[in-house]
Amino acid sequence: MKKLVILCVEDEGEVREAILRDLALFKPIVRVETADQVDEAKEVLAECAADREPVGLVLCDHLMPGTSGVDFLIELQQNAAYAATRKVLITGQAGLEDTVRAVNEARLHHYIAKPWQAADLQGVVRDQLTEYVLAAVDDPTPYIGLLDGPRLLQHIAATGRDR
Repeated sequence: MKKLVILCVEDEGEVREAILRDLALFKPIVRVETADQVDEAKEVLAECAADREPVGLVLCDHLMPGTSGVDFLIELQQNAAYAATRKVLITGQAGLEDTVRAVNEARLHHYIAKPWQAADLQGVVRDQLTEYVLAAVDDPTPYIGLLDGPRLLQHIAATGRDR
């Protein structure tokens, strides 16, 4: 089983560290990659593609140097290679117009306001990765313990996808 990749795009070091700390419980099934700007995030995505590592989730801030998080998520949505990748905007400064663009054009899956509670972030990540596994992973069995186990088991029973 290859670990799923979560890409965290956040320009503030303290916030990146908080996200890494809050997502530590997922380490058995995920690898969290970080980028402090969109150009670096694109490099990480290219490396994951070259290594055939599945990017299950992108957590992205909005206000960053250069390209905004919303623009990056829209660009990601337009790339068929990331059709199943779940997208979460995690920000405290996206206005209504940018948020609407993220929902409509990037097909945003969730919005988390800063500051967040660790349990809330973990719940969103669990739900979004479960959705990714259901859509894109042939064998969901290794993910039962840390994601939404009942949903994954129901999926396995319904489809016979346990191998």
